[in-house]
Amino acid sequence: MPILYHHWLSPAARFVRVLLVEKRIDFTLRIENEWDRRTAFLTLNPAGEVPVLVMDDGKAYSGVMAIAEYLEEIMPQPALLIGGAEERCEIRRLVGWFHTKLGSEVTRHLVTEKLYKRFFGMGEPDSEAIRCAAHNMKTHLNYITHLAEQRHYLAGPQFTMADAAAAAHISVADYFGNVHWQDWPQVKDWYMRVKSRRSVRALLSDKINGLAPSKHYSELDF
Repeated sequence: MPILYHHWLSPAARFVRVLLVEKRIDFTLRIENEWDRRTAFLTLNPAGEVPVLVMDDGKAYSGVMAIAEYLEEIMPQPALLIGGAEERCEIRRLVGWFHTKLGSEVTRHLVTEKLYKRFFGMGEPDSEAIRCAAHNMKTHLNYITHLAEQRHYLAGPQFTMADAAAAAHISVADYFGNVHWQDWPQVKDWYMRVKSRRSVRALLSDKINGLAPSKHYSELDF
């Protein structure tokens, strides 16, 4: 059975987990603390980052979009990168937006300040970084609102990699209670649709000892 090296609040690993479930590929989760810099893990991925997917033949795949494209090629149905060249380009663009822009402007700050600093004794959270993440979050939720007003899912009428990427990051922010859902009804409607999928529900059982999620984190109707 394939093994996915991950960490609970890694949006990139969450994204790959969603894709694997959507593709109906059974797999085993294995926690990897990237900061340990284990030699065996660095052999699998010299970048030392999750996710890393090790297939039954022992071959290891890393790089979040490289894994996504690999899964689409070996398991084309159900398709998560759909349509013609323009539609697929839009899906890739949105996946890049969420993993790169939302990730660097919001999720990375939240995980660093609210998780790593607390558990590694790195001092008090930087309030300025948290305020910056909150400000940036509004920009991204505005953009998701714009997309959700035009489309049933973020890239069109069907669930795609774009929704998986957005949900991976939004679910992390929601774990920390950083999404004020009452202010974002269109985003909430989209997230409720996505949250009801088996692939995303699987993420919502994740709990970190000593750091409880927001009270509505795992609720499908919230």
